[in-house]
Amino acid sequence: MTPTPPRYARVLTIAGSDSGGGAGIQADLKTFAALGCHGMTAITAITAQDTHGVAAIHPVPAEVVRAQIRAVVEDIGVDAVKLGMLHTREIVEVVAWAIDRYALPHVVLDPVLAATSGTALAAADLAGTMVRELFARVALVTPNLDEAARLTGRGLAGIDAFDDTADALLALGAPAVLLKGGHLAGDELVDLLAIADGDRIRRQRHAAPRIASGNLHGTGCTLASAIAARLALGDALPEAVVHARDYVRGAIAAGADVATGSGNGPLNHGFAPVPMRRLPGAA
Repeated sequence: MTPTPPRYARVLTIAGSDSGGGAGIQADLKTFAALGCHGMTAITAITAQDTHGVAAIHPVPAEVVRAQIRAVVEDIGVDAVKLGMLHTREIVEVVAWAIDRYALPHVVLDPVLAATSGTALAAADLAGTMVRELFARVALVTPNLDEAARLTGRGLAGIDAFDDTADALLALGAPAVLLKGGHLAGDELVDLLAIADGDRIRRQRHAAPRIASGNLHGTGCTLASAIAARLALGDALPEAVVHARDYVRGAIAAGADVATGSGNGPLNHGFAPVPMRRLPGAA
């Protein structure tokens, strides 16, 4: 019998394109490569974007998004998925179809609703559609504080409200939530991982000193992509979050003193790349 050849860890990003290269599919692909994975894309929207903000958005038709996903999954296969800017209700519905149709594993949802500059990156009603169509279908949701407020319909007063907000997101159907505290003031940055485990909720707080940098564009995209990559490589979710946070912090620190554009620049995704990992074949 002919031996089955090995394969790379395969990670698909379903997200928008950032012409400036700091966020979106560009950041996702850089992250996958840096962590030793083969990256693939289904592009949901094309943006004209630089280090100051988003100048224009052109959505990709939902059927073209479906065709991209089908082409990748049916030929190459997928070990994990990162969801970013989905932009329209129709695209969210295509993603839900794909998760069910192909039993897509290890899906990480970064619920992108607006750019850091404030530009809307999603239809006005998309938060509710994401909750209804995707929360119960994914492995992890990674909102920042603004996104969590829109998803739950409640504000977040501060770090003391993290547990209640994470619980509210789990109650909406998400099996696990990584609530990101980067928008809070202070010298310490705290994220909360909450995982539904039967009748109880397992919580892990991750705290670290804030790294001073004016180059933070694409941090959320990068974190979700790094988690998906580590899941594709075989990590359990808590371990994947730890490794992904370490990678993002390294990328922030390595790119803090570099000027790329005149605004909020990108991270240094390639600060410590690893070779492509080979996994057993036939998966």
